[in-house]
Amino acid sequence: MTRLASWADPTELFFNGSLVLSDPSSGVFWSTHTDGDRVWLSNTSNLQVEKVDSGVTSPYVLWQSFDFPSDTLVENQNFTSAMTLVSSNGLYSMSLGYDFFGLYVKNGPGSGQIYWKHKALEAKADVIEGQGPIYAVLKSDGFFGMYQNESVPVDVESFNSFQQPVSGVRRIRVEPDGNLKGYFWTGSSWVLDYQAIKETCELPSPCGPYGLCRPGKGCSCLDNNTDYSSGGCSPPDNQDSRDFCRVYDHHKNYKGLSRNGIELPNKELMDYQKMVSFQECKSACEGNCTCWGVVYTNTSGFCYILDYAIQSLVRVGDESKMGFFKVWEGVGKDKMDVGSKVGVGLLCGAILTLGGVIGLGYYRYRKRKRGVSGYVEDGMVVGPYKDLGNASFRSIELSER
Repeated sequence: MTRLASWADPTELFFNGSLVLSDPSSGVFWSTHTDGDRVWLSNTSNLQVEKVDSGVTSPYVLWQSFDFPSDTLVENQNFTSAMTLVSSNGLYSMSLGYDFFGLYVKNGPGSGQIYWKHKALEAKADVIEGQGPIYAVLKSDGFFGMYQNESVPVDVESFNSFQQPVSGVRRIRVEPDGNLKGYFWTGSSWVLDYQAIKETCELPSPCGPYGLCRPGKGCSCLDNNTDYSSGGCSPPDNQDSRDFCRVYDHHKNYKGLSRNGIELPNKELMDYQKMVSFQECKSACEGNCTCWGVVYTNTSGFCYILDYAIQSLVRVGDESKMGFFKVWEGVGKDKMDVGSKVGVGLLCGAILTLGGVIGLGYYRYRKRKRGVSGYVEDGMVVGPYKDLGNASFRSIELSER
């Protein structure tokens, strides 16, 4: 589906061999593109379009919703390497690798950066190269298992209620905060039964852009000045996710922010380079327009170069773990400069106008004073002859005493 439905009264879902979603204004905006005989909803919540052949005992499935999961898997739904679960906000996803399943954050083109990984323990069976890809299934008795062409799982990720009877169905979902959580239905509500990431600071961005997560103490801001309670650490203008390469001199479009005692929440899954000092690590970023920041550890010499917009980092007690980050100022700075220039222009204009009014008044006052008082010669008041035609003199009457 390339665009969303309006979901107003005229929106229709109907079956004509295909499941079709349409409305009068947009027309058909989604279809299964099938030529089926019936639609059937199984007791596992799988919606299917089927072709019924009188000579065949079982109908042929032309399309099924289980092949197109969104952010959720339900009981007994196979999850294959061709599928991806995507959070409702589109930022996080889950997919299968050769012998693992992982969670990814979208930070640019491609599949994104992995921030959580669960590798098959292979306790009961081995992953054998050449035997086909693994797949995963959420079982009704409370575990998420990985398999490879056989009934024995190569790994089992257990729910809290593993092998305990529950009243309703189970599901697993990629949440908008990037966590993977499992639930079971009580008949009136969903109960949390599993979560892949148990510590808040291990989530990809619990405190938002340029936030600092303090284990057990909540969020603060990287710059140590911004009040996190105001709703975040980075103004909207500084949350531009594009890199700095589109500007001629990218050094003029950011300010540098350095901080000690921080580290990445999932550095064990990130690439790094060995460097002899923090300054070398920092310089590698300053001269690279695709770099948003670096995190460096003095003891190991590991330099982690971040090629995506800065998200939350973790506060640690080790001051030898240092970071340097670029705060985008291109958009905000341009707006500020334009506003400042307009403001200065208006102020200067007002000052010039006021000065002109004062000057004109003073000039007229001096002229009037010279014209009336002038100077005294032989007991007579004498003024400049040219001032007699001035408007000030036209209101003067001469009289004899």
